[in-house]
Amino acid sequence: MPRGAGHILIVRARRIWKGLSLCLFVTTLAYFLEAAEWLIFGKIWLEALVLAILSGMVIRTFRVPSNAFQPGIVFSARYLLEMSVVLLGATVSAASLLSVGPALVAGIMVLVGVSLISSFGIGRLLGLPCRMALLVACGNSICGNSAIAAVAPIIRADGEEVASSIAFTAVLGVFVVLGLPFFGVATGMSGGTFGAFAGLTVYAVPQVVAATAPLGLLAVQTGTVVKLVRVLMLGPVCFGLSLLAPLLPQQETTVPETGNGASGVFRFVPWFIVGFLGMVCCRSIGLFPASLIVPASQVATFLTVVSMGALGLGVDMRSVVNAGPRVTCTVVLSLLMLGSASYGLLVFLSFG
Repeated sequence: MPRGAGHILIVRARRIWKGLSLCLFVTTLAYFLEAAEWLIFGKIWLEALVLAILSGMVIRTFRVPSNAFQPGIVFSARYLLEMSVVLLGATVSAASLLSVGPALVAGIMVLVGVSLISSFGIGRLLGLPCRMALLVACGNSICGNSAIAAVAPIIRADGEEVASSIAFTAVLGVFVVLGLPFFGVATGMSGGTFGAFAGLTVYAVPQVVAATAPLGLLAVQTGTVVKLVRVLMLGPVCFGLSLLAPLLPQQETTVPETGNGASGVFRFVPWFIVGFLGMVCCRSIGLFPASLIVPASQVATFLTVVSMGALGLGVDMRSVVNAGPRVTCTVVLSLLMLGSASYGLLVFLSFG
């Protein structure tokens, strides 16, 4: 038996190594382009995650990977992404939740729920498919690319939907980071208030730091904490979507489903969401060493970039371009709604 099991592992490794190697090449190219941005412009406009998708799409445009590459591409797009979601849980702790106060925590929970429903409604009114509307809604409401990547396998979104959602959300995120400080100065926000506002509206934690830095250290600290609390909503949202996923219209997908043959709790909740919540608990009670938090975050980011490169290799660029206007309008309108609701929440709570 052990020999048989070992033989199966060897056979599977041989099947995936070719496609995995291609995905790692795309990942290397994405990090190279990110470094080139920094050297040329002194800033990173598009992160490696987005560049990996775009690079994979460009490669596929010139040459579609043969069947020999597909097992490794599928493995990278699915299982590496799920592993990254689990590791993401190590970056969030209950202490972060408690430090902003119960009123703001409750407000963030309500805000995420309202934003999800409103953004999804906007997407559907503009004619987006159900799954793509959900991806955009989750990206806007929680944590941008990371939320889209985490939700995609749960709702069985295909590669083109994921690529479209991430590409246009990422571009808008750059403009938000650049423009938000001007809004803070124009409205006379204090450092703490602006930090909270940025944490409620900006997509990713690094983008929050970049947007709040011009208004001082208090803005950076407040924005980061509020953003981490918002990221914590990813677990409950994924849990809820896993229960709703069977009700979504069936479709062909370039991202294979998970959970086939699963038993127990994994029939209702994907294993990686259980893992994510378990990591949050371990971090909160001190079972996860503090010295490993940063490495875990870095590994999670790397695995996500590899998986996005894999998704890009399965995407027809023409489909993304065709979806552009509707996705862009949905993202812009959803973000404006989220910004207005966030500002109203801070005024209501007299925050800062």
